[in-house]
Amino acid sequence: MKSITSIKSLQNKIVLLRADFNVPIENGKVRDAFRIEKTLPTIDYLVKKGARIIIVSHAGEDGSVSLQPVATWLSKKMKVRFITDPLPNAIEFNTTKIVLLENIRQNSGEMNNDRTFAKKLARLADVYVNDAFSVSHRKHASLVLIPKLLPSYAGLQVMEEVKHLSLILKPKHPFLFILGGAKFDTKMPLIDKFIQSADHMLITGALMNNFFKDAGFEIGKSLYEPKDFHLQKLLKTPKLLLPVDVVVTQKDGGKQTKSIAEITSKDIIVDIGSRTVQEVALLIAKAKLVVWNGPTGLYEKGFDRGTRGVLELLVKSKATTIIGGGDTVALVHKLHLEKKFTFVSTGGGATLAFLTKGTLPGLKALE
Repeated sequence: MKSITSIKSLQNKIVLLRADFNVPIENGKVRDAFRIEKTLPTIDYLVKKGARIIIVSHAGEDGSVSLQPVATWLSKKMKVRFITDPLPNAIEFNTTKIVLLENIRQNSGEMNNDRTFAKKLARLADVYVNDAFSVSHRKHASLVLIPKLLPSYAGLQVMEEVKHLSLILKPKHPFLFILGGAKFDTKMPLIDKFIQSADHMLITGALMNNFFKDAGFEIGKSLYEPKDFHLQKLLKTPKLLLPVDVVVTQKDGGKQTKSIAEITSKDIIVDIGSRTVQEVALLIAKAKLVVWNGPTGLYEKGFDRGTRGVLELLVKSKATTIIGGGDTVALVHKLHLEKKFTFVSTGGGATLAFLTKGTLPGLKALE
């Protein structure tokens, strides 16, 4: 891939910038601007080089969410004009050098990867820039077709993502991988791959319940994916670590910490326990690289002590620390801790896909 910094001249060039402004919006306002903020350096760079910018993005899965609140947020940082059409016939820049088009997924050509749609969009610009790492695992028109139609480059954030996530593909040792959250199907390829290169892999979050059940422990009414993931071989691997204690709750709302052997049929596992956090502290102290994806428990329901405990340990660590995964990143951003880690990825599914495959469709299109 070529970075935007390799472009010889951007003066008066029109740049089609694919960003990922798919951010939480509540009551017409942006609730978490992490992904938008990460694209600002690319926008600033392009403006300083004399470019005019057409920003293309999506919000929501089906195109039903408007990007108007994002335009409002951006307008507090820069002069930007919002165009309510996701595919206008022409754009007049006038005194404004930046325009944001309405949600690109409102046009079916985007998700259908339609070539006619891509050509119409490409006609609006001279240069294409992808700074939407977090959606680059999708084979959509604005990500994989337009790079074939225009001179194409990677934005600053995309270059940062590839640079730092590539460190995990050739890791320093000792290497500790902490996996949490749910979605076992998407995490399993990651477990299979990195159990080979990691010195230790700690399984937390809802993922640990499948491992506990396959190991013969009671998990009560805990969140669990009823599918055979063939975990027996992994369970025999010394590198694979499971929590030694967990926080459980019952329908009456009370909670307590128990060892795995003490869990009853009425319990719901909601987090890792304090002894496990102490064990994690010992592992982090020895590690040179720590990668963490997914919270250790149901932090969104208030069971966040384990996740916060691991965060505090990583903040103090001298290791290279890389955080990925939507839910974990949201908490890091909420606590204003981004600068305390070596790198915080903007990607959820894209980060998992990149680590598993070493590339993404949207990145390959830039090669």
